[in-house]
Order: sequence, then C-alpha cells, then structure tokens
Amino acid sequence: MIETPSTIGTSSLKELIGDTPLIHLRGDGLRGVELFAKAEWANPSGSVKDRAAARIIEEAERSGELRPGKVILDATSGNTGIAYAMLGAARGYRVKLCIPANANLERKKVLQAYGAELVFTDPMDGADGAVDAARRIRAADPGRYFYADQYGNPANWRAHYDTTGPEILRQTEGRVTHFVAGIGTSGTFVGVGRRLREHNRRIRLVAVQPDSPLHGLEGMKHLASASTPAIYDPSLADEVIAIPTEEAHAMTRRLAAEEGLLVGVSSGANVAAALRLARRIPEGLIVTILCDGGLRYLSEHFWSER
Repeated sequence: MIETPSTIGTSSLKELIGDTPLIHLRGDGLRGVELFAKAEWANPSGSVKDRAAARIIEEAERSGELRPGKVILDATSGNTGIAYAMLGAARGYRVKLCIPANANLERKKVLQAYGAELVFTDPMDGADGAVDAARRIRAADPGRYFYADQYGNPANWRAHYDTTGPEILRQTEGRVTHFVAGIGTSGTFVGVGRRLREHNRRIRLVAVQPDSPLHGLEGMKHLASASTPAIYDPSLADEVIAIPTEEAHAMTRRLAAEEGLLVGVSSGANVAAALRLARRIPEGLIVTILCDGGLRYLSEHFWSER
C-alpha cells in the first residue's frame, strides 16, 4: 500500500540522536571483567555532543531564549560546535562559534560545511580563551545572541541523565558496576553518573583527565590548570585517572588496528583508563564512552607514530 503524503517524512534529525550501540571490547588478558563502550559516533553529527546540543537548543526554544532571528553562540573545541551547526542548519538558526585556532583541519571544514561562522582564538588560551571570547561577543550585543554556554548549562548533563544513563542500564541489564568517562564540559560524566548512582549506589564512577596542562587530548580538561566547568560535580567521582597523551594516542591506534574501531583521541584516553581499571579489579562490568569517530582526526601525526 502506498503511504499518503501526510505519513511520509515525519521523522526528524532529532530522532537519530541517542540509542547508540554498546560494543563489547575484547580487552585481552582480562579475567572476570567485561569491558563495553558506547559508540557515540553513531549520532548524526558523529559525536556524543549531539545529545547535549539538542537538549540545550530545545530547552532554549521552550523558554523563549532562542527564537527565530537569534544567533546560537558558544565556545567549542569542535564536537559541540559541529552539533550546534548541524542542528542550526536543520532548524534555521545561524551559528557563531569561538574555537581555538589550532583545532584540526577536519573539524574546521565540517563546521564550515554546515555554514557556521568561526571566530578563532589564541591556542595558548585553550578552551578557556574561547569561552572568554564568546562571553565578550554576547556582552557587546546581548539581544542578538543566544549564548548556549555548554560548560555551564545544566541542560548539558540533563541530556545524559535522561538518555545515555538509561541506555547503559538497559543495554547492560542493570549489571554495570563501573562507569569511566573523560572530563571536558563534564556533562556526560555528571549526567550518566547521577543516573547510575540513583539506580545503584555501589556503581563506581571514574573520571578521566589528561596528566598535564600541556596535552594533546582535544576536548578534555586538565582540571588542576583549567577553569572547572560550572556543571561539574566533584563529589561524584570515586576516582580520577590521569592519562598521558601518548598513551591515549597508542590506544586510539590499537582500537583501529585490533578492534576495528576508528575513533578519536578522547575515546582512546577513556579506553586506556578503563583498561587500567579492569586490570586491577577482580570482577565487574565496565562501561566507557567512545566520544566520536576517527575520521575527523586523520590529518594528525599520531597515526603514523609507533
């Protein structure tokens, strides 16, 4: 039977966000411990940040902060900006993003393809410098912009509380014992962590960060040397594992060559931390996050290092 026009094309881009696969990693040599990872590159713009960006935009539309004619403004290291740009294009909003000038070529090209306006900031100032630039732009013309503020907007962590956390519980049949995730905006760690804790107070929450202020883990924060995101809840983490850039790069290469998973460097850091944890606990089910795919990192030198 041929569908009538009223029933054709009723789905939206938002319906493609979430319900990402949970992949079993082999984790050679592990006994009594299962290791799983959420394949967040399966979201439509290719990263976990689709969840937060969609929720931020939806809540702003409901409150009236974002309406036709306003420009979505935020600071980004790349992935959240790409999600804003994708959703802005789909919903008819202009998007303006402050981004460190050393963001890699692939991210810049994807942002430009979606039509985002880019304001490049000093790489030495990192994510904090991009945030400062976005705040100055908003302050100069507040009526023109909706400042999304991914580092301080509670819609960020609520997206993961309402979607990522319940997905993990459903996909593991409630057997998850440890959750491991990197700290950038901290939205994934805080939202999932709060949801898992409500389900079972014994679930251990492990935060991941770079091991030094000068690191190459794009999108992740070294909390001791950077401003702490307003939405971060330090009381949640049972443990913090610091990962060197070189270890994250090596794990990213291993995931491609040994697991068939072409992912980004923050994913490599998360899996490296999860494996460290897995090797020192007697049993459990660990879940971590594969934040994005590796295609937007292929110009980076670490792929050829051994």
